[in-house]
Amino acid sequence: MNVRWIETARGAKVRVFEGGGGTPLVFLHGAGGLFAENPFLEPLARRYRIFAPELPGYGESTGETLLEDMLDFALHGWDVVAALDLERPHLLGHSMGGMIAAEMACLAPRDLGKLVLAAPLGLWIDDAPTPDLFALLPHEAAQVLFHEPAQGAALLTGGLDFRNLQALKEFYIGNVKRLGMAGKILFPIPNRRLAKRLYRLRAETLLVVGSSDRFVPAAYLRRWQELLPRAQLVQIEAAGHMLPYEQPDAFVGAVSRFLG
Repeated sequence: MNVRWIETARGAKVRVFEGGGGTPLVFLHGAGGLFAENPFLEPLARRYRIFAPELPGYGESTGETLLEDMLDFALHGWDVVAALDLERPHLLGHSMGGMIAAEMACLAPRDLGKLVLAAPLGLWIDDAPTPDLFALLPHEAAQVLFHEPAQGAALLTGGLDFRNLQALKEFYIGNVKRLGMAGKILFPIPNRRLAKRLYRLRAETLLVVGSSDRFVPAAYLRRWQELLPRAQLVQIEAAGHMLPYEQPDAFVGAVSRFLG
């Protein structure tokens, strides 16, 4: 993947990973951001022109103070699309990124191609609360985010040597920045009234989830299906909430079959 920098109309400076050719596909990452290894991006770039922007506060992107609420995040997403000079791209959002992608699709329903929501957040059911992501240590997060927690812990920490105090310091500083941004739309609960706006969503939509997602209870999948009755559904075996990372081949296959 290549790296390029763009500046949005509001002044955010965004690092974007891009590659491939063909129909544009914008990937919106989750609360953990992009990792050192994102094994689904290169395979997607063999079929599409893939763009993976980092939100302000993630990686080297800046402009954190410009985003305060859900509307800011959704508009920022479209500002990135405009700065990339894309017309009606497909949107693919994972977890928090799925929440943002769905909001973008509701805000400008005619400005995208197809929509893929991978283990999306954004809904809330009082009787089925999701775990408090902001109270979890990396090893605890791995238990609820991954089908295979040991692999997940290594991914979340980037293989960090906890004996290296400087590396440990940098990891926690980066983690605080990431969670600080995510908290603007996820804390204390990931409910920004998205359910009230989903009636505006017109794009063909795919819901793709892990069969052993311990972070988002099954009740949420049923709720998504109620709100988006025409959406297609794919469940990926041996995958948790972080399904694009745990089962990249199956994930890319499902996305590619849907997008065409």
